[in-house]
Amino acid sequence: MSETLRGRFVCGTFMHAPQAGTVEALVDALIEIGADGRIAAIHPAGHTDRAAAEVAAGNSGRLTRFAPTDIIIPGFVDLHVHAPQYPQLGLALDEPLEVWLGKYTFPLEARYADLDFARDSYDTLVGDLLRNGTTTALYFATVHQEATQLLVDICLERGQRALVGKVAMDDPESCPDYYRDASAAAGVAGTRAVIDYVRSHPDNREQRVLPVVTPRFIPSCTDDLLEGLGQLAGECGCHVQTHCSESDWAHGYVLDRHGMSDTESLDRFGLVGRHSVLAHATRLTGSDTDLVISRQAAVAHCPLSNAYFGDAVFPLRAALEKGMHVGLGTDISGGPTASVLESARMAMAASRLLESGTDPDLPRAERGRPNSRIDYRTAFYLATAGGGVALDLPIGQFAPGYHFDALRIDTAAPEGTIRSFGETDPDQMLQKLIHSASRANIADVWVGGMYV
Repeated sequence: MSETLRGRFVCGTFMHAPQAGTVEALVDALIEIGADGRIAAIHPAGHTDRAAAEVAAGNSGRLTRFAPTDIIIPGFVDLHVHAPQYPQLGLALDEPLEVWLGKYTFPLEARYADLDFARDSYDTLVGDLLRNGTTTALYFATVHQEATQLLVDICLERGQRALVGKVAMDDPESCPDYYRDASAAAGVAGTRAVIDYVRSHPDNREQRVLPVVTPRFIPSCTDDLLEGLGQLAGECGCHVQTHCSESDWAHGYVLDRHGMSDTESLDRFGLVGRHSVLAHATRLTGSDTDLVISRQAAVAHCPLSNAYFGDAVFPLRAALEKGMHVGLGTDISGGPTASVLESARMAMAASRLLESGTDPDLPRAERGRPNSRIDYRTAFYLATAGGGVALDLPIGQFAPGYHFDALRIDTAAPEGTIRSFGETDPDQMLQKLIHSASRANIADVWVGGMYV
């Protein structure tokens, strides 16, 4: 069904999770998509104007009807992707974070000075993410200005909604000579140049790609760079992304250097605000959590990479119940998958491990943290609307004014992994989708109503 849906009406079964823990099924609904790719109106089954609207759409040749075996869901939002690390996906996960960075990751990222290598890698990544249903991605690039701008170009060429940041890292104490910004001033200037490039791009009139201020994390940045980036973020009103209390090592490093937590230190530099996304955050203290919530910042929950590098399970349900904005991240390549669905499944599994505990030598009453589990409803929310809320963008759900970023899930795809045995209840099919769908079940992908 490779067609644009802009200016058309679509009819079928749509499912979304507007709030954590709540799923809404729009069975046999009619959705009108405007010429700008946003949802203009939703006509539920049985609504008074539904029949007339469907007849008018059909008579005008602007009606697309989905099959009974199709479920349309919002596109996935990935809040944490290291775009240059895609070539090492699935490799070198047997080292601690600080060794993994210096031994494998920094040498790989340094290769993006070669624009031919960068184009091949980035084009493959963006194409694969779209085929996996990721319609919006928040990208860390590298320190290279030209390669970062190339990633912007590729996202626009491919039609993916993206937020792209040039990585800033300048501290000679922790960054190798061959891979870092020459100075704090150079890191800020390069970031500013990428912001200007994104905002003035002739193919970005719809602002499908947005710029991001991106200090890698405090251990790789001097205070001068952090201060300069905080000032720049305030001036430009851009999104901010960084790592925050990712592991015992990273959390302890900032405590030793600044005498305060990661969150507190980032906040004093002006880097924690409504458009800030803090990756991992497994070691947040209670006061850190309160600060993130008060600033309306968000956490990119990366449950799979946390299992390798995070040293703890993020208390997801508690954070959500306190009002924290949270979405999912794959953390390519700290997480060895390019699928947000896999991250959603790991989020459920990790939450249950946190609740039940993992040490069999402890009594059950002492083994875990009660009331920590989430189910498929919350996982679905995190993968879609939760990411939209985190980014403060109108994506991730089906509502008037929201971008029609959507996936057609073919539950009967011959090569797919969903198995149906006569189920007709949409909620049961959504459970099967969340727990067992694969790339083969993702039949079509639209971003802003455009087929990609």
